Amino acid sequence: MQILGVRIDNFSKKEILEKIEFFLSEEKIHQISTVNPEFILRAQKDAEFRSILNKAELNVADGVGIWYAFLRKRKHLESRIAGIDLMQEILQIADRKRLDVFLAIHKNGLSSFAEIKKVLNEKYPNIEVSGDDIDPRKSKKMLAAIDHSIVFCNFGFPMQEKFINTLKNRQNSGLQLSGLQGKIRIAMGVGGSFDFVTGKILRAPLWMQKIGLEWLWRFVQEPRYRFKRIANAVIVFPIKIIFER
Repeated sequence: MQILGVRIDNFSKKEILEKIEFFLSEEKIHQISTVNPEFILRAQKDAEFRSILNKAELNVADGVGIWYAFLRKRKHLESRIAGIDLMQEILQIADRKRLDVFLAIHKNGLSSFAEIKKVLNEKYPNIEVSGDDIDPRKSKKMLAAIDHSIVFCNFGFPMQEKFINTLKNRQNSGLQLSGLQGKIRIAMGVGGSFDFVTGKILRAPLWMQKIGLEWLWRFVQEPRYRFKRIANAVIVFPIKIIFER
């Protein structure tokens, strides 16, 4: 379904995980996005970002605001999955299948590549973790080094989605020119998810996650950083949904 011009794939959690399993078996790169109200608002102003989202192989609803948007259209949202939860589901699949994972980590983020790798190696011992701390402005230099089954990028939206789209275009162009199959199967932007994994940021209690108040927990922890983002998600977005024709 389209929400303010952005496609949301309305699947159950079981269907989403089945699609991910299929993506890993198909010999091409698949871009996965966890779309929240902030993504949709940004897409109103950024045509390139909107196009990338609408061409992604899977757009999962992330955030209670998407649930309300579906309700406004008299539709039932089958599931909403936070980026951190979907990332961990993919990591569990990767661990079971003994896959390799590349982490494109923002060099100025809270958690370094070394810290993240250490935690993932302990939690998912069957995964081969590669990657680096990267300056997003110079990230194109890293593209040639990425040839792993799964890629996670934490540059923040829309930069991470644009980076993955560049990776996607590079692999697709390479396949057309060489006739060879690229190795990347899944690429996903994960925002601040790794900061939860390393414990730099604490996740909201489960009851707050279930009733859609995780945004309030994040605001209490980071009021100055989160104020504008939360205002967009809980004020601007609902107003736009109410008056959408």
